[in-house]
Amino acid sequence: MLKKSIVAIFSVLVLSSLLSACNTTRGVGKDVEAGGKAIQRTAQ
Repeated sequence: MLKKSIVAIFSVLVLSSLLSACNTTRGVGKDVEAGGKAIQRTAQ
């Protein structure tokens, strides 16, 4: 019983860290895209 609880808690921690990493990666992508658009506006 204790072993199942530990595995469940560990699984929740891993999944939550993966989901937060996805949000971070998405945010970085948006920042890079905004930077690229600014460079394009400057070049025109």
